[in-house]
Amino acid sequence: MAVCTGCSLLCDDIEVSIDGRRITKTKNLCRKGFGRYRSLASDRSVPRVDGRQAGIEEAISRAAEMLRNAKRPLLFGWSCSTLEAQRKGIELARRTKAIIDDTSSICQGEIMDMVIRKDIPTCTLDDVRNYGDTLIFWGCDPSSSHPRHMSRFSYFPRGEKLQRGHEEDRTAFLIDIRTSPTAKILAGNFIQISPGGDADLIEAMLAVLDGKIPRVRDKKAMISMMNRLKKADMGVIFPGLGLAYSLKGRMDRMKALVDRLNETTRYNVIPMVGHYNMRGFNQLLFDETGFINRVSFADGVDHGPVYSVVEASKSCDLALVVGSDPISSLPAGIAKALAGVPMITLDPHRTLTTELSRVVIPTALSGIEAGGSALRMDGVRIEFDPIVKSEYPSDEEVLSKILEEI
Repeated sequence: MAVCTGCSLLCDDIEVSIDGRRITKTKNLCRKGFGRYRSLASDRSVPRVDGRQAGIEEAISRAAEMLRNAKRPLLFGWSCSTLEAQRKGIELARRTKAIIDDTSSICQGEIMDMVIRKDIPTCTLDDVRNYGDTLIFWGCDPSSSHPRHMSRFSYFPRGEKLQRGHEEDRTAFLIDIRTSPTAKILAGNFIQISPGGDADLIEAMLAVLDGKIPRVRDKKAMISMMNRLKKADMGVIFPGLGLAYSLKGRMDRMKALVDRLNETTRYNVIPMVGHYNMRGFNQLLFDETGFINRVSFADGVDHGPVYSVVEASKSCDLALVVGSDPISSLPAGIAKALAGVPMITLDPHRTLTTELSRVVIPTALSGIEAGGSALRMDGVRIEFDPIVKSEYPSDEEVLSKILEEI
């Protein structure tokens, strides 16, 4: 069995048939996983130094030289790298007195921080499948973002205690601003809110829990939903990007709701992380520094918004990007600032970031060409082996060589 690194579910039941380096047949892959495996043969990056094609060893040496000479380097990305590579990245940040940050800094970092610090309770996806009788998907569309989430772990499967599945034993709600594919599946329990309306909805939910009349248009539906939530044997909330952006700076309201629900029953939270090992980087950095992201090693260990990729891109003199494409994914102003900085990029594929980088080092695809380990969205460690041989080094190997040369 192989592991799919197409998303943070890290499905470990993938069957693969291989002819040489060519994958001829797969089983149990969703459409995102299929895209991940198909990318093995498409648009691979090539080693470059200062605009010209070069050998990988030359690119690594040039990267080490640039990092040695940098005064304020930024090391960014990491969510699509193995735990082993992430450890090397943190070591490299210490060695070069760099700022290190990952993609959680601009998405689900706030709620992930609460989960890792145990400020809110969490559980595993296996617990959800076996015991999660009441589910809330909030600001997400798992049918699109994590296509096997509902079928393998949450809504549809029979569990140890929930043998009758969603037909009788489970209830799931979706809270979102649009009618997504998941909303159509959960049509009877879809609560549509206006953009930015999550905090108001939480206040209405808290009001019902306090025995008050909620300030919402459909009071009957709200009270009915809250009565169901209170009857859960084990409830699970899956917050997505929509909730993270809507409650930015106000995530204490989500904590208040979870705390209040746990006064009468049991509720857990599992953030709907996108990249396959964002949870891993957050946990590793927390274990080493006490912070999940936005850390500077310039003078011991420091942390704060000034060390986020948003701010650091304006002041760094070099950026090392690992397994990420910030030029495409960050807001235009931040991407423009980062594009004006000398960049070193480690990536299996060509991206806008590799096209603008001074040094490009192609790397092996984790889970297909390179082995290692990662933390699933629920914090469970998953190990995987390569299934095909690669001409490219892994992220871990490249970072190890850079460390040797610094």
